[in-house]
Amino acid sequence: MSEKFTPVGELEREIVAELFAMRDEKYRNFHARLIPNVPRERIIGVRTPRLRSYAKELFRSGRAEQFMQMELPYFYYEEMNLRAFLIEQIADFQRAAEEAERLMIHADNWATCDSMKPKIFAKNHPELIKCVEKWLKSEHTYVVRYGLVCLLTYFLDDDFDPHYCELAAAVPSGEYYIDMANAWFFSMALAKNYDEAVKYISERRLSVFVHNAAIQKAVESRQVPPETKKYLKMLKIK
Repeated sequence: MSEKFTPVGELEREIVAELFAMRDEKYRNFHARLIPNVPRERIIGVRTPRLRSYAKELFRSGRAEQFMQMELPYFYYEEMNLRAFLIEQIADFQRAAEEAERLMIHADNWATCDSMKPKIFAKNHPELIKCVEKWLKSEHTYVVRYGLVCLLTYFLDDDFDPHYCELAAAVPSGEYYIDMANAWFFSMALAKNYDEAVKYISERRLSVFVHNAAIQKAVESRQVPPETKKYLKMLKIK
């Protein structure tokens, strides 16, 4: 364990010790390169499926609630992700939404943000879109990014509404991890709701960075037809 780590109590010391027991050094080296803004000493190296499984074990054991009551942020990256995966198990929508926002205020990387998908969110779209609209106006980078991730995860299929593209387009640009999520949203929208999404590209309603990144992601997607890719390439801003 890092010398900088100071456990809140016996439970955290116990949980961190268990996380270290799951450590995969090769995975740690690989994953650390994907989240360069997280100091290496804060990364243990636990693979995501194992961490999700551990979250379920913790939830069933009754220790989850005490861990969730600890003050954020935790020291280790995996502790933050563990909390995200515990939030996925919460059955009450309001509490899950509140906990998700609280965690994202303290998040410092895209991976913690993008991996959290509470089961209850998929069953409560009318309530979730209200939260998304709020999150997209937040001053916190990963709260905004999480709003965009929820928008592309839950609102591009059967209950898609053109208004959702307007919500994403209205998000201010300039923050890399927000812009990349917005580009991801529009690339997925191009794949699933082309007629609406392409307007934002052809009419240049997005920032240059989001515009070009969305096209690039769409071109790389297997869900976008070859002819559409050719057209989108022509719309890149040089």
